[in-house]
Amino acid sequence: MKLIKKLGVITLSTGLTIGILAPGASATSLGNIQQNDVQIQVSQVDSVVTKSDLIKRFKEFFPNQFDFLDDSDFHMWTGRSYPDEEDTIRYDLSFDKSVNGNFVYGGASFVGDDLEIVNFHYRSDNAVDALFPAKVSKEEAKQVALSFISKFPESSEYKLQPDNFNYYPSQLLTEPFRYSFTFVRLKDNVPISDQQIQVTVLGNGEVSEFYRYSNSTGSKTYDDVTKVLPEQDMLTKIKENLSIDLQYSIDVDYETGASGVKLVYAPNSSVYGIHALTGDWYKLYEFSPQVPKKNEIQPIVTQALPPKNPNITIEEAKALAEELLAVDSEDFKLRIESIDEVNDYNGQDVININYMYEYKNGGTGTNLVLDKRTGEIIQYTDIRNHLSRDLGIDEIEDEKNENVKLLSEEEALSHALEYLKEYAPSYLHNYSMPIVENIFNEDRGTYSFAFPRIVNGLVVSGNYISLSVSSEDGSLLDFNVSFTDIKNWPSVDKVISKEKATEKYFENFKLDLNYTNLWSSKNKDHYYLVYTPLFNDSRFNSLDANNGEWIDSVKSKPEVIAPDWAENELKYMIESGIINAGDAKTFDGNAKVTKGSAIEVIIKSMSHTYFGYPYGERNKSHSFDNIKPDHRLYQVVERAVSNGILKKDNNTFNLDESLTREELAVWYIRTLGLEEAAKSQGIYQLNFDDAEDVSQENVGYVALAHSLGLITTENNKFNPKQEVSYADLAVSTVRLAHEVYKKGIHIRY
Repeated sequence: MKLIKKLGVITLSTGLTIGILAPGASATSLGNIQQNDVQIQVSQVDSVVTKSDLIKRFKEFFPNQFDFLDDSDFHMWTGRSYPDEEDTIRYDLSFDKSVNGNFVYGGASFVGDDLEIVNFHYRSDNAVDALFPAKVSKEEAKQVALSFISKFPESSEYKLQPDNFNYYPSQLLTEPFRYSFTFVRLKDNVPISDQQIQVTVLGNGEVSEFYRYSNSTGSKTYDDVTKVLPEQDMLTKIKENLSIDLQYSIDVDYETGASGVKLVYAPNSSVYGIHALTGDWYKLYEFSPQVPKKNEIQPIVTQALPPKNPNITIEEAKALAEELLAVDSEDFKLRIESIDEVNDYNGQDVININYMYEYKNGGTGTNLVLDKRTGEIIQYTDIRNHLSRDLGIDEIEDEKNENVKLLSEEEALSHALEYLKEYAPSYLHNYSMPIVENIFNEDRGTYSFAFPRIVNGLVVSGNYISLSVSSEDGSLLDFNVSFTDIKNWPSVDKVISKEKATEKYFENFKLDLNYTNLWSSKNKDHYYLVYTPLFNDSRFNSLDANNGEWIDSVKSKPEVIAPDWAENELKYMIESGIINAGDAKTFDGNAKVTKGSAIEVIIKSMSHTYFGYPYGERNKSHSFDNIKPDHRLYQVVERAVSNGILKKDNNTFNLDESLTREELAVWYIRTLGLEEAAKSQGIYQLNFDDAEDVSQENVGYVALAHSLGLITTENNKFNPKQEVSYADLAVSTVRLAHEVYKKGIHIRY
């Protein structure tokens, strides 16, 4: 028997770590507000599991592959458990070693008495053979993944998802190319929704990681698939209770940071599915015979309320934080780590307050975000309620709470409205009372509410005030305001009718049968058969209200016109977002590239970019007068300058000027950090037939670029003044990326 001393139960939405300050996180969607479990650290385990046991189990799973590792290269982490599997211990084993000058590292996690392996990762700093272009095709990688999962005793019960999600849509050219495959476990040929295996295969055919999502502890029971109700009857039942409504949908271009809005038709209800055996409605944590409610739009307040604290100062923000976050305990104390005025992802001026609750052997922290304009809360998570129990200070707290009378939903909502008026009053006239059913999580003791934003009488999908309160005393647990500043809202004059939209939905409507666990203590080891609706083969889909077409989450791929020698590179770089093809239906790879587009391709091949000010650097200057922080290429250009690729020789950088092969050679050599070597022109001799056409100051750059194979010659001519095409750029940038990777160069942020 294992004796476990728990150190903590923490929810993911708080974004907490032990001993490390982490930013808070809160994700909310209409009618789907929930929190996820993170681990409980285990400080004392009466167990005979040793590092040797884990190493033996690891090598049994990977025979011969890691024979180069000695026992001293492995490190064992303490055991841990999770709230829903308190009697099951998990163990971590990591390794690292320098092999022939290359650093390799990785690890695996094991669970239960049998030390079942549940995840694995492995990296080497010398995987140049895995870079794009991949040595193995997607089909070959799939066979590798299939062979890998065959190592699991129950592998025959898993099936590859036909349209597996690409977990790596934006891979840099300096990162190993990765294929991702997801396998779902079946019972009686029905998928079990929370039992999956994800396998990642590198471009060289090597498995680099896998993760097994499995609620596998304990003995499980399952609904009888032979007793499911007819699918057609359930389709009819859902149709009769499903509302397809006109909404505004926020559309964010994460490359430019610009926020737009469109009119869409989308389901607006709490219809998540139906219990396939009883026909009861599925409500995430329970089933109910009652049809999910859909309330009419009702403003929280009819008149705008004054802001709480207009143009709040840093000092006032600190005082507010100290009052809101105060804790009366000798065992831990509040410490404000930092207070910064920043421009957030929404372009909004906010005050970000990082704080920590310190205790004897560490600390737990997150952040509080205030609207600088109004002094109101935008993001807050209360972590105090967890601390006493997490630290073992009050071990009988649960026993004390057994006889506490829980609040009703109406009482909890009343508390929620009080918090709205206290902490975000000036926002409230923009929002409605909850439209869909609120969520009560009995196990966690929380009520969660979503108050949707309303414009012109329509719900704004993606903009909500969400909050959670304790079902015991109504205390505030989470608070988040989502508000996108849109100047022009589309008119509803030219949208298709609701009847036509509903007809389109039901033409592409079907049900998906799967086994679902309610993650509730009432019957946590049972899986229910649930019919969930699919719209055009997706659980989440919407129609463009102007043309009645389905809105794809991924932009359509343009047809690429290109020479054979560059076709694969161009297609990949367009699909991964390295080359910005916009909304073009065709892309001509033979077209000449501008300097602006070329520097964008180079930087985005080797570094993830984002729009706007770097976090906490809202007053950062700009290198060129024509490329200020609100320019789409600001981060690209500034990163190129900071890494020495571009020089600030002029006040402006001509983005629209054509780029020559000679100029490209200069950029490439600067990227590799070889500029000083290139300046020693006297040691270089060009043997090209057109060597005299190379500018004297660039001879070294051209010589190095050619000797490294980055830019090649044709008929012994370098053609230094020839303008570079997209095809030329794509192929040569791939070569550059290989050199960057081999040299261990990192493009700094």
